[in-house]
Amino acid sequence: MYGYRLYGLTVTSNVAIAGLTATAAPSPDLHIHLEAETEPFPPLPPANPYYQSPAHDHNGQPTLTVWTNASESEYWFRYGDGTTFWLTLSPPQIRATWPAPLTLEDTVTYLVGPVLAFWLRWQGILCLHGSVVQMGAGAIAFVGAAGAGKSTTAAFLSQAGYPVLSDDVVVIHQPQSPHVAPGYPRLRLWRSSVELLYGTPDALPRIVPTHPTWDKQYLDLSQSSQQFQPEPIPLRRIYILGPRSPLHSTLTPITPAAAVLALTPHSSVPYLLNKTMRRQEFLALSQVIRQTTCAILSVASNLHNSEQLMTLISDPFPQ
Repeated sequence: MYGYRLYGLTVTSNVAIAGLTATAAPSPDLHIHLEAETEPFPPLPPANPYYQSPAHDHNGQPTLTVWTNASESEYWFRYGDGTTFWLTLSPPQIRATWPAPLTLEDTVTYLVGPVLAFWLRWQGILCLHGSVVQMGAGAIAFVGAAGAGKSTTAAFLSQAGYPVLSDDVVVIHQPQSPHVAPGYPRLRLWRSSVELLYGTPDALPRIVPTHPTWDKQYLDLSQSSQQFQPEPIPLRRIYILGPRSPLHSTLTPITPAAAVLALTPHSSVPYLLNKTMRRQEFLALSQVIRQTTCAILSVASNLHNSEQLMTLISDPFPQ
């Protein structure tokens, strides 16, 4: 078995998973079993799907279909490419299979993103869709819709010497005050962001080199001890990324009540939450906002005036 620390969980896996932080795992919180299609899962429940994505692939299949049993103690995820996950609470495990010609790397992209995010939310843990960096003794989370620039902003700050905690999934634990759990030492970037930050679109390796269309790349944060923060730290600020600004980055503080409403669409896998999970989310967000500061951040196009952006996000909020 291989042991990892991920999103505040101690995880074991039957195979090595590239990019994760290795650790001893004598009493894991979760076991992951990844294997190309050789043995069948338990049959899907006879009920209608719990969720079916409105988006379809080029074959007309939903990009994601999810089933659950009557007690909601098991979930099955099937992606349009045939990758399938089976999640259970007792024992706490995630199993995955995939058809040829897909690879382990293809499956891991789902696992460390929406699948694990849902598993955490199933346990009542708040997760936001964003990236997190450390500034001083605290964490700053950048959240927003797909393509808003969360990973790009985190990579820009990493270049400036600020350690990254997590990308894509912001896991917030609240023992006394909100703390962000570290993810894994990689940042995922589209080619346009790689070219913007590093001058050429091929400056970083692809996450899945064999995939014919998915050309997202990654920045390996494990190459420097200063680039990744492996310990949980207090969450101090949340920036919701708004539309790009033409010349100067702008910051607009919002009230706590407005912050809860603005953050709700940017939680992880919100389309899979049942009523109990949504109630937990509202209470958790309300508690987090009482102990942090939230604002709308519009970053200048092409990261113009980078010094002004750095000053804006690191200075105290205007009153």
